[in-house]
Amino acid sequence: MKNRVFDFNAAPASPEGAVCTYEIVKSSMSVPSPQSPLLVLSCSEKEHPHHSYGVFTNQQVRTSFEFQEGSGGGKADILKIDARFISLVAWLGEHHISVCLSGQTTPEGYAVYKIREMAFGGGTKLSAEDGFLQFMIGRLLASAPPKDITPASEDDEEEDGDSMKLTSLQSITDFMDCAGRTLPDNIRLWARRNLSVAKSSEVSAEERRHAQRALSVMMNIQWKNDYFASIDPVEARRILDEELYGLEKVKQRIMETIIQINRTHTLPSYGLLLAGPAGTGKSQIAYAVARILKLPWTTLDMSSINDPEQLTGSPRVYANAKPGIIMEAFSMAGESNLVFIINELDKAASGKGSANPADVLLTLLDNLGFTDNYMECMIPTSGVYPIATANDKNAISAPLMSRFAVIDIPDYSEEEKKIILSRFALPKVLKRIGLRSGECIVTDEALDAIVETFRGTTGIRDLEQAAEHLAANALYRIEVDHVPSVEFNAEMIKELFL
Repeated sequence: MKNRVFDFNAAPASPEGAVCTYEIVKSSMSVPSPQSPLLVLSCSEKEHPHHSYGVFTNQQVRTSFEFQEGSGGGKADILKIDARFISLVAWLGEHHISVCLSGQTTPEGYAVYKIREMAFGGGTKLSAEDGFLQFMIGRLLASAPPKDITPASEDDEEEDGDSMKLTSLQSITDFMDCAGRTLPDNIRLWARRNLSVAKSSEVSAEERRHAQRALSVMMNIQWKNDYFASIDPVEARRILDEELYGLEKVKQRIMETIIQINRTHTLPSYGLLLAGPAGTGKSQIAYAVARILKLPWTTLDMSSINDPEQLTGSPRVYANAKPGIIMEAFSMAGESNLVFIINELDKAASGKGSANPADVLLTLLDNLGFTDNYMECMIPTSGVYPIATANDKNAISAPLMSRFAVIDIPDYSEEEKKIILSRFALPKVLKRIGLRSGECIVTDEALDAIVETFRGTTGIRDLEQAAEHLAANALYRIEVDHVPSVEFNAEMIKELFL
């Protein structure tokens, strides 16, 4: 028996002469309320209770809601509806899903701000109960309103969809029915074609499996628009100061990017390339930017990529075909807006034969869309913000360099290294292993000796390892020698590190 997410009766035949009573409202609100409802019902004849039970009528007949006897009975036309919920309400009505509306009477009518699935009166019940409906409503609230809106049921073709981790064909079918035109047009049409393949008996089982897998990956990604809300510059600066010491020019350049986003509400045309010596905190800067943008992030280590197919995926003609790393990054993030951190871009100059894996990144960086060989669909990339790191920017090809705004990360001065060691690295280690600051004391002479010891290295990784060594040695002496505290001087540092 097939694993169906829903168990509903066949929809009644569609009579002619459908009556559309509602006005479409384009809204981007994410939290519905009586002031920003999902839909508005007429209440000219009588006032409806706060919680009203019933079913939406078949939208191919008339756009209205039929109240259960306990809620006063009768019908009420839909006067207004959020554009994102047209397909969902039509689907609920078509399959006669019993629901409970939570609403409030306003001058415009009965403003509905919550819809829950209920079981009563012999109506159709979702086997996932209220879970799928709330999942679907949450997805739609996170979506942008569709650009092209046609009232009522506008598609001649049968639309199909997805589930809570959308894997089964039935759940994919239902998701597509409810999401409607909130999905990007090319993805919606791609999904229809692949759903036909997945359900077809005229193709091989392997083709059906690949089509279903691709659908599951694509439908579990929240496809958002490229609008970005304003970012608090004070909070952004606080995060940068918390994560990074010094590097004022770098912080200034990042703040300029934040202000640009606030003005345009879109991401800059160019990503960031952080170029500098090893250990100077380039990846830490990238993580801080992702935190400021409040976006999920994923990392791609180019030093481990030796075949372009690892990025672009393998064609479905192979039995073991799968999506590429870039597509998997979207899948892991669960949404189309993310920070793509490309580590060691300068190490991606060679691959198998004459192919260069780095060249695959060009379409991703151009924000024109990326095509994965397995998905066989153009993936929107307007919400992707790429941040690359490199030790040697001269090793990066000119076409790649032209896609980035370069920020040079300088090495730290000796004075900065002493401050980072004493104020940041050592306290962090002491807190982690349970030592108080008074139990491990490092004198100024000892700090000078540590910095001198690692004079020939770049960055602060060696200093962080030195802090670990100091804390471990202090803990050993306190536990074994039973001393109350350990104070390191220059001589002790030389003995410890030489």
